[in-house]
Amino acid sequence: MLKGRLGLESAKVPYADRAGCLYLARGALTSRDGTLAFEQGDSTPADALEPGDYAIPLQGVSIILLGPGSTVSHDALRLLAHARTALAAVGEDGVRLYTAPPMIPDRSGLARLQARIWADDDLRVMTARRMYALRLGEVFPHADLDVLRGIEGARMKETYALQAQRIGVKWQGRRYDRGNPMASDLPNQALNHAASAVEAAAAIAVCATATIPQLGFIHEDPGQSFVLDVADLYRDSLTIPCAFKAAKLVTERPSENIERVTRRMTGAALAKQAVIPEMIERIKALIEGRGP
Repeated sequence: MLKGRLGLESAKVPYADRAGCLYLARGALTSRDGTLAFEQGDSTPADALEPGDYAIPLQGVSIILLGPGSTVSHDALRLLAHARTALAAVGEDGVRLYTAPPMIPDRSGLARLQARIWADDDLRVMTARRMYALRLGEVFPHADLDVLRGIEGARMKETYALQAQRIGVKWQGRRYDRGNPMASDLPNQALNHAASAVEAAAAIAVCATATIPQLGFIHEDPGQSFVLDVADLYRDSLTIPCAFKAAKLVTERPSENIERVTRRMTGAALAKQAVIPEMIERIKALIEGRGP
C-alpha cells in the first residue's frame, strides 16, 4: 500500500534511470490515487494523446512540458515537487519556454562539473572547440576563442548562402535591426523566429539537466549563455533550414504570417527529430567529457 495522504511513496527514482521529456497539451494535469493524471481534451493532429484520462508515471520522467490549453492543480505540483520531476510551461511543441519552477535535482554533479570547466581557461576552450567540432565537422587546433568565433562566422556565411541556394530563397546576407526587427527581409525575420524557437528548446534541455544557464563556453555576457551555446549546435542542421523553408512558403503565400509559419515549422522539426532529448544527452556528454 502506498503511503501518504495522496498515496505517495517516499522512494525517488534517480534521474539516470528516468526517461526524458513528456509533452502534454490541451488538458488538465491533476492528482488521482496518489499519482498524476492527465485528462486530455480535444486534441490536434500534433498531440500524442487521444481525448481521455491517462495516468502519468511522474517518477519515470525527468520533466513534463505543459503546452497550450492546459491547467495544473495544486496537488499535482506537490506531487511533482516531491518526486523531483520538473515542470515547464512551454509553447506549442516546445518553441517557447514561459516558466520552469526550479526543482531541486537529486544530484548536483553536472552543475559542479560545468562550473569547474567554465572556471578553468584550458578546459573551457577545449569544451568550446568540441562544440564547434559538433557543428562544423572538425576539431580546430586554435586555443583562442576569438579566432574560433572568426572561423565560425566565415563558415556561417557560406552555410547561409548554400542553404538559401538549395532551398530556393533570395539571400542578401544576415541583417538584423533590434530596434526594428520587422524591417528585415523575410529570410532574416524567419531566422530570428526559428532561432527563438530552438533557444526555447535548449532552455528546456538546460532546465532538465539542472545545468547553469549563465555559464556558457562560447557565449559570455547573456544571462542565457549556455542556452545559446546549446541552441547553436543546431543552427546549421535545423534553425537555418526551417527558417529558409518558412521564408520560401510565405514568399509564395503572402497572406501567411512569417512568425507563425516559422514557429510551426520549427516546432514540427523539433518534435519529429526528438531534438530536446538529444540536447539533454549532448549536454551530459559535453560536460562529462564523453563523445557526443
